[in-house]
Amino acid sequence: MDAIRIRQAKPEDADAIAYVHRTSMREAMPFLPVLHTLEDDRRWVATVVLPNQAVWVAERDGQVVGVVALHDGWVEQLYILPGYQGMGIGSGLLATVKAASPEGLNLWAFQRNARARAFYERRGFVAVEFTDGTGNEEREPDVRYAWTPRR
Repeated sequence: MDAIRIRQAKPEDADAIAYVHRTSMREAMPFLPVLHTLEDDRRWVATVVLPNQAVWVAERDGQVVGVVALHDGWVEQLYILPGYQGMGIGSGLLATVKAASPEGLNLWAFQRNARARAFYERRGFVAVEFTDGTGNEEREPDVRYAWTPRR
């Protein structure tokens, strides 16, 4: 088995990224409504995420198993396939965006996603805002996290 390799995403990764996104969300957050089809997800990754965000993927044995997307200091996406969680892949992807964002980072997580929240908090993110979910399409209460590097 090959080691994990993190690299910048390419346009041809769009389908694999959409699959990681959808599969990870369904596993981690079964309480969320399904608002889009897999084809919608593929189109969104190809036409919005990849052209407008800095995106890295984690590969193992040639398969994309994780993704992180960064835009203007915001972690827009961080998803790891369920069978690959707990192996340090998320930590590696998060370290990549931290290195690319020396002024700090922000991200949103759903309040009910306890595993993601604990992951971010263990890595220095602090909850700075809680909402009732009216600002996201899922209408699910969320929390904004911020990370500021130590100087």
